[in-house]
Amino acid sequence: MQDWHQKAIVYQIYPLSFQDSDNDGIGDIAGIISRLDYLQALGINTIWLSPVYPSPWVDHGYDISNYKNIHPRLGNLNEMDKLITEVKKRSMHLLMDLVMNHTSDQHPWFQASRIDTIGGKFRSMYVWKEGKKKPNNWKSMIGGSGWQYDEVAKAWYWASFLGFQPDLNYHNPAVKDSMFSIMDFWIKRGVDGFRLDIFNCLAEDTSFKNNPASLRILPSEANPSGFFQKPVYTQNTPATFIISKEFRQRLDSISNKNAFSVGEVFGPPQLLRAYTENNKGLHSVFLFKTLHAGFKAQKWKKLIQENEIYFPEPLLPTWVLSNHDKKRFISRIGNDEDKMKCISFIQLTQRGIPFIYQGEELGMRQQKLNPIYSKDPVVKKYGTTAARISRISGEAMNRDECRTPMAWNDNKNGGFSESDTTWLPTSKEIKFINSETATQTSNSLYQHYQRLISLRSSSDIFTKGKTDSVKLKSKVLSYQRNYNGESITCYINFSKRKVKYPVKMEKIIFGKLEKNRKDVQFLPPYSTTITKNN
Repeated sequence: MQDWHQKAIVYQIYPLSFQDSDNDGIGDIAGIISRLDYLQALGINTIWLSPVYPSPWVDHGYDISNYKNIHPRLGNLNEMDKLITEVKKRSMHLLMDLVMNHTSDQHPWFQASRIDTIGGKFRSMYVWKEGKKKPNNWKSMIGGSGWQYDEVAKAWYWASFLGFQPDLNYHNPAVKDSMFSIMDFWIKRGVDGFRLDIFNCLAEDTSFKNNPASLRILPSEANPSGFFQKPVYTQNTPATFIISKEFRQRLDSISNKNAFSVGEVFGPPQLLRAYTENNKGLHSVFLFKTLHAGFKAQKWKKLIQENEIYFPEPLLPTWVLSNHDKKRFISRIGNDEDKMKCISFIQLTQRGIPFIYQGEELGMRQQKLNPIYSKDPVVKKYGTTAARISRISGEAMNRDECRTPMAWNDNKNGGFSESDTTWLPTSKEIKFINSETATQTSNSLYQHYQRLISLRSSSDIFTKGKTDSVKLKSKVLSYQRNYNGESITCYINFSKRKVKYPVKMEKIIFGKLEKNRKDVQFLPPYSTTITKNN
C-alpha cells in the first residue's frame, strides 16, 4: 500500500494572490476556501500553502513573527481550521510552509535576544558573534555579507538570506524544541505536513572558519557555490543532515507516520539524496534543475535518467517548473502553450511528485513590472537597475513578476478582488488567459492538465511504475513506464514538424496520431501521446 504522498499532485497557493474575499486587494484564507472546488475539479489532491503566519510582510510572510497564529489580514485560526476541514472533506491534503531557518527580526525571540546577556536564554537562540569586525567572510545566499551589525546588542548576527531574517541557532537544543513544538501545533490541528524553506541552511559550522574561495560568480540550484566562495560552513553542513533525521523522527511520531515533508535544498543530486536517505530524513526534496531545462529534449532526457539513478524507488523525485521565487516556466519557452503541454506532460507522467504553481495550468505569464514600484525586498536591496539587467538575462530578480493575482475571469481584477487596487497589479493577459475561459475552451492548457491528472490518478503505473527505455530520436523523446505486467510508452514530439510514428499501431490512451493518404502515422508537431504496449 502506498502512502498518500506517493500519489500526491501538489498545487502551490501563494495566499496573497489567490483570492480576495473581503475586497481589500489582498488574498486571504476565506478566498482560498471559496476556490477549493476549482482545485478539486482540476484533480489536485494536495495543497501547499505559502506562509499565512503573522509577519511584518517585509518578505511577504517568509519573515515570521508568530508561528502559531494567522496574519489578521489573511484571517484567523478559526478560518484556518475551517480550511483544513474543507480540504479534508474533499479527500485532499494540506501542507504548510514552515520557515525553520530564520525568523523576522520583529519576532519576540529576536527582540529579546538583542538585549539579553551573552550566552543568555534568548541570545543563544540566534547566531550572534561579538566584536567590532565581521566575524568571517560568510556571504548570504543572495550575495553580500550575511553578517548584520546590531547597535542595541553591540554584536553581529548571521542571516542566510536577507538582513531582517536572522538565522536561528540549531546548535541550541532549545531552538529545536521550540520549532518542533510549532510542528506539533499544526499537525494536531490537522495539517498533513510541511514544505521547509531553505532547509539546507539550518546549521552553520560552529568553528566560524572562512568559507573557501571559488571561481564561481553566481550560485545555481545544482551548485550553491557563488559570489567567489564555497559555502561549506554555511550550507549542507553535517549538522543539518542530522537535524533532517531528527525532524523526520518527530514528524513520524506525532502524525503516526502519516505526514509528509519536502525540503527546499540546493546542491548536486548525490548531495540532495542524502537528505532523504534510507527513509530516515525528509520524505522528499525539491530538484530544481527542471526550472532551467527549457524546451530542450536532450536536457529532459538527461533529467529523467538522472532522477532514476539518484532517486530510485522508494525515493521520490520531485517535478517542479515554477514557484513563487522563480520565473514562470511558460515564459521561459516563449509563452507557447503547445510547448507547455509537452513539458507538463513529462511532469505528470513521471514517477515522483509533481508540483504545480498557481495559474500554471492556465498558462499565466511572467509579468513585466516597473521595478521602481517593486515590493520585493531583493529588488530593494540591489536596486532597479539590477532588476532590469536580470530580466534582460532571462531571469527574474523581481519576484513580484511571478506573484501577480490569479486570473479567474475577464471581469474587474480578473475576479480576484473587487477592490479598486490590488496588492500587485493583475496580469495584462486577463481578457484571454483566465480560469473561466480555460475551463470552457476545448483542448485548452487547463483541459490538458485536467486530462493528464485524471489519467495519472486512475493508474498506479504512473506513481509506482519504473521508467525504462528513455530514448531521443528525431526530436521525439520517449520512455516506457512498466508496472505489474502493464506497459505504456510516452512520446513527446519536441519538433515543430510532424514526425513519423516509430512503431506499428498500438492502443492510444492519451493524445492522437495523424495519418497521411498512404495511411502512414505521424506524431503532430509539439504533441504528446501515450500508447499501451500490451
